[in-house]
Order: sequence, then structure tokens, then C-alpha cells
Amino acid sequence: MSDRHISDHFETLAIHAGNTADPLTGAVVPPIYQVSTYKQDGVGGLRGGYEYSRSANPTRTALEENLAALDGGRRGLAFASGLAAEDTLLRTLLGPGDHVVIPDDAYGGTFRLFAKVATRWGVEWSVADTADPAAVRAAITPKTKAVWVETPSNPLLGITDIAAVAQVAHDAGVKLVVDNTFATPYLQQPLALGADVVVYSLTKYMGGHSDVVGGALVVADQALGEELAYHQNAMGAVAGPFDSWLVLRGTKTLAVRMDRHGENATKVADMLTRHPRVTQVYYPGLPDHPGHEVAAKQMRSFGGMVSFRVAGGEEAALEVCARTEVFTLGESLGGVESLIEHPGRMTHASVAGSQLEVPADLVRLSVGIENVDDLLEDLKQALG
Repeated sequence: MSDRHISDHFETLAIHAGNTADPLTGAVVPPIYQVSTYKQDGVGGLRGGYEYSRSANPTRTALEENLAALDGGRRGLAFASGLAAEDTLLRTLLGPGDHVVIPDDAYGGTFRLFAKVATRWGVEWSVADTADPAAVRAAITPKTKAVWVETPSNPLLGITDIAAVAQVAHDAGVKLVVDNTFATPYLQQPLALGADVVVYSLTKYMGGHSDVVGGALVVADQALGEELAYHQNAMGAVAGPFDSWLVLRGTKTLAVRMDRHGENATKVADMLTRHPRVTQVYYPGLPDHPGHEVAAKQMRSFGGMVSFRVAGGEEAALEVCARTEVFTLGESLGGVESLIEHPGRMTHASVAGSQLEVPADLVRLSVGIENVDDLLEDLKQALG
């Protein structure tokens, strides 16, 4: 039995899948193969299939096996960043003249990739509210090759019914791509719900310690996996061995970290709903969140991201961001430390003036795993 299938329990897979003990020394942690090329046993005589580390590297292989196992996929691929993974996926699935449906709430970098890069390559896109399967159906055209979903979405924490949208996409003969970065495979399994491809920024919860940049694709279909691997090698934006090792270390503790992130975020969201200076809270764990029932159906719990709007407009939101002491003002998310940011000026500046523009009074929190009482007190004093 391979260690990928040693258990059906996520926590066990996270620690053992891909993490085979080193056959030479018995080391329980895979080595960092910091190498570019490999000695061949005669022309074409590859040892273990390795010839050049852009094409494959044993440390990256260990991570890719781990990622595939955690998502229940046939193939996992690790990239230099989340956007490198997205770019490879787009150029594999789409060509000039093809069309893709994108969500009306999405990471600013994803929107920039579509609007400023893919468009110049002749790819067409249109926006739909992916929380409404009928809106997705209406947005699909004869040229559509993919529907792109984020759930929970960034930064408004919108929820899409993955199974329902997968049915819509497949009825039209197109693929469903799900960015699962906010949820991680511990909280949500898009492939099991009908998605064709899962996208991650490994920089976030999967790495979990704000010390690595990476991205991943996991697919249900072996043939698509092979096609993506061909493009990955041809385009070259692969995860390096040390970065792969760092993420592989991070996935081992993903389950326990996500549990704590979610516990803390639930308490933060609850406090914010009762604060007089907060006009709206976005968190799928709140019973009045429009996607609460769907999230409860398809997620193990509701994650560690919370967004809220501040009375007093943009300047008041900026003031809150400037006054926190435990929450660090910074971009990114998913690390053990809590972060605060102003999406309109920071992570989502690229969507200004578009259908994806975010409210100017919005603040986004990545709730870490510190003592929750410290986080609550910090937000209260920042809000004043």
C-alpha cells in the first residue's frame, strides 16, 4: 500500500502522503534535493525518471503527491506562485477566441491576469455572480471553455454551490475551475463536488507560516494532468525544492491550524457584528450570511477569513488598519499570525473601476492562531 492511500483520514494523509522515509538513511522528512541536473546511466537511462529539475525534482514530487492525496485528485502540480499555476492552467485550457466566465468577486491578481494579460492573447471573459447557478448558465456562450469560481471568495467571502455550478458547467460541456485557497482541502473538497481543477496559492494556508511563495493545481482527470504537466515543463514556472519542502512541512499541520483559525474567526466575526462602528460583517459562519447554508453543506467549517465595513467610509477603514497592534498591516493571508489590510488600496487595487470593485470602507482580516482574547481586544481598541 502506498502512503498516499495509507488512510482515508485527512490528518493522517497530510502527514504521510508523499513523505516516504528516505531509503538511504531512514530520514522521516524528505530531503531537499537542491540540484539542477541528474547523472544518467547511459543516454536516456534516467534514475527514477529524473533528468532536469524544471521537468521534475524529488522534493517537488513529494509535495505533488501530497497535494493530490489531500484533494482526492489524480495529479497534483506545484508552481512558483499561485498566479504561475493560474497562467499555466489558462494557457492549457484556452486559446485565442475562447471565453471564460469569472466571478464578480475574486482575488485582484486573478482579475488582472484575465483583464490585462489573457485579453491581449485573445481570450474573452465575462463576469457572473457564481452564487447564482442561473447567472452562470446565462453567462456561458458557445465559445466558453471554463467557469472560474472562488469559494469562499476574496475579499467578500461569497459562497458558490460547487456541485450546482459543476452541473451547469458540465451540461454546457465546459470545465469548472475552483480556487480553493481560502478553504483548503481540509475544509472543502471541490473535486468530490464535481470540479475539474482545483487552484491554490500555496503561499497562504497550505504553507501557513508566511515564509514561502507557491501555487498548485490538482485535477481529477489523468489526461488533463498530463497536459498540464507538459505545459508546466514547457513554460517553466515550477516550485523550487526548498519552497516545495516548506509547503510539505506546512501541510502536515494544516488540519490543526485550520481548526484554530476557524475557532478564532468565528469569535472575531461575532464580536464585529455587535460593534457599533461596524456596518456589515462578511463571514460564511454567520447564520445571516446569504451563503451560510451552502457553506455548511460543502465545508467542514467556515475558515479563518473575515471582512467587515466600517462606519465613516474609507478614511475610517484606513484608520482601523493603522491602529492595530496584534494584527499586522500587510498583504497576503493564511499565516499563523493575524493580518489586516484595506483591499481597495492593497490586494484589490487592480479591480478599481471594474465590476469587481470592492467597497472603499472594507477591511479584510486573516485571523491567525494567537490567543483570541488578544485579537478581540486589539480590534476593539482599533475601532475605538
